[in-house]
Amino acid sequence: MRVLDVGCGTGSLSKCLLQDPQIVSVHGLDASPAYIEYASSRSDDARLVFQVGDACTLPFADASFDHAIAMLVLQFVPRADLAVREMRRVTCPGGTVAAATWDTRGGFIALRMIYDAAAIVDQNGQQARAAAYTRPLSRPGELARLWNDVGLTDVVQDALTIRMEFASFADYWAPIAGREGPVAEYVGTLGADAREVLRDAVRLAYLDGEADGARSYAATAWVVKGRVP
Repeated sequence: MRVLDVGCGTGSLSKCLLQDPQIVSVHGLDASPAYIEYASSRSDDARLVFQVGDACTLPFADASFDHAIAMLVLQFVPRADLAVREMRRVTCPGGTVAAATWDTRGGFIALRMIYDAAAIVDQNGQQARAAAYTRPLSRPGELARLWNDVGLTDVVQDALTIRMEFASFADYWAPIAGREGPVAEYVGTLGADAREVLRDAVRLAYLDGEADGARSYAATAWVVKGRVP
């Protein structure tokens, strides 16, 4: 089987897929050159190819892949409907098109801790929270409706929950203090003093009356799959 990983990011899912002996190749595509450079550096497996590209105009011929997936990326694509139509176009008849998106409002505790604190301590925090919690395809049934709208069949939507493990508050905060991802982008708009106020507020939520140390938070994603007729 040939699999297309749309929005492959750092390539973790692409590499994981190769553990399936039935998969002969995985093609990872992402809009970020930095992600593609990093993903390419992590593997020398000839079955794994990474390239920069636009999910809404996939640079592949019709029916190029047996299956196509998009993991936790469609919420951030300006025209997710075009991306899913493109995934259907490049997938062979009978193949599966699948995706997952975070349940940002109802099932992502690690995210809520930041944005709920931001809504209190930052004058623009409420708008940032609203934007994060109302992203497209983050509500019950939205993925299934889109999959049906683009003409996929045998559509099934469900929810999967994982645990996000952190060794300490520093471990939890490190990605937020970086430059990649929507949360880091928002925090990066704050001045130094405002960032410290937000960090202190989130730290109180992380500690939750106990000593600093390991924490485990549930994170739920909506998942969907459909078949190309």
